[in-house]
Amino acid sequence: MEVGRAPRRPGPIVTDDSAVFWDAAALRRLVAQRCGNCGALRHPPRPMCPRCRSLAIEVVSLSGRGTLYSYALLHHPQHPDFDYPVPAALVDLEEGLRMVSNLCGIAPDDIRIGMPVVVDFEPTVDGRAVPVFRPAADGR
Repeated sequence: MEVGRAPRRPGPIVTDDSAVFWDAAALRRLVAQRCGNCGALRHPPRPMCPRCRSLAIEVVSLSGRGTLYSYALLHHPQHPDFDYPVPAALVDLEEGLRMVSNLCGIAPDDIRIGMPVVVDFEPTVDGRAVPVFRPAADGR
């Protein structure tokens, strides 16, 4: 986000299942659910483990480091709260999860599949934040 510009990004839709994820993001922390029974990580948040069907949930912090698996440059439909094109990204996190997000801090022509990325957080109009990814400074 540009320095001095008020947040324009809409806030997330928070549900009972996703509240812990969005509360952590507001504190600039990336978290995921881990099954309290089989230990499988999962994202997006949901009430039951898809592997063993357990309802036991733990919340774990993630490194925020990953690799760009794929991306698309979104041009339409346009919404006044976003700058276009919007780089939508699939990021493979070090912990083995794949997350849908946006890429920031990079020109569309410089985006490369396989590039190392790191999480950052963009503020929203409701005082929350959403995780986005930027190129890793160390080029890992």
